Amino acid sequence: MLLFIPISIIFDLSERIDKIYENNIPLEAVVNYYIDFVLYFFYLLFPIFLFLSIIWFTSRLAQNTEIIAILNTGMPFLRFLRPYFIGASIIAISILFLNYSIIPKARIGFRDFRSKYVYSHEKIRETNDIFRKIDSIHYIYASNMNHKNQTAYNFILEEIKNNKLKYRIFASRIVWQPKEKKYRLHNMQKRIYLDNGKEKILKQSTFDTIFPFTLDDLTPIIYAAEGMNYFELNKFIEKERIRGSKNINTFLLEKYKRVSLPISAFILTFIAVAVASRKKRSGIGYSLLFGIVISLLYVFFDKVFGILSVKSGFNPFWAAWIPNIIFGIIAIILINRAKK
Repeated sequence: MLLFIPISIIFDLSERIDKIYENNIPLEAVVNYYIDFVLYFFYLLFPIFLFLSIIWFTSRLAQNTEIIAILNTGMPFLRFLRPYFIGASIIAISILFLNYSIIPKARIGFRDFRSKYVYSHEKIRETNDIFRKIDSIHYIYASNMNHKNQTAYNFILEEIKNNKLKYRIFASRIVWQPKEKKYRLHNMQKRIYLDNGKEKILKQSTFDTIFPFTLDDLTPIIYAAEGMNYFELNKFIEKERIRGSKNINTFLLEKYKRVSLPISAFILTFIAVAVASRKKRSGIGYSLLFGIVISLLYVFFDKVFGILSVKSGFNPFWAAWIPNIIFGIIAIILINRAKK
């Protein structure tokens, strides 16, 4: 980590320095970004760093014939694994603890900085054909939303009870008024559907009202889930599920990865020990090469199934856990071979 982080910061800063000067980004914001940068990449790459560090340490033990001496005393191989299990447990618990507040804040700070200053034109919200279920009886639709101006166009609000449309509000656009803390509806038309089959129509060129939602609530940023702890994330997902969010798989994938990632610490630890515990003529180099390949394969599977879940509707639970299942099977096979 100490080797990787300074180098990665230097490379990132060299790419961002022009943007920093062009946008006159305050020094405090840049410093906070790189603090978040360190924590963000620690969370993202800790399985690889953990795996390589265990391979390095265990290979040194094996090359110095320490492991052979330990096992020749009659110690079972599973007993030899106990310190590794304890170490992996400490790391896994630490990641779960950091995921409660520190890591989510760093991840959202990192993504906010990049979306605001670096990739300002990146699409981070839904903006077209927004359809949401607000509660059990209210539904809204907007053809387009402009979050900078806090404006929604071709806005429709409907109330449906017992499969019957009670009323429909239409406005060519609605605009949030921050001073009044109200919405202003332009070219508002309200149709009330009476029980006798007749309609009552109300029209106004402008009309101010209050709604139990904000435009940001209706279309949260795609990476909003990254900035929440586990309990906040569960509530957020339930709300978005009711509203029919198109990004629900992205949020569910984030939820399941909060558990699957710490578990990967155990799987990668046991694979690393099984591979590196044998003394080899080729020395540490072979073990490190194998470790790098396995690390890259783990990241590859993790990314592929993540993209399948977000883009193709693949079950996010399996997308989060299949890499662990595949490498868990590999770990069992390698451990059994190492015991022999």
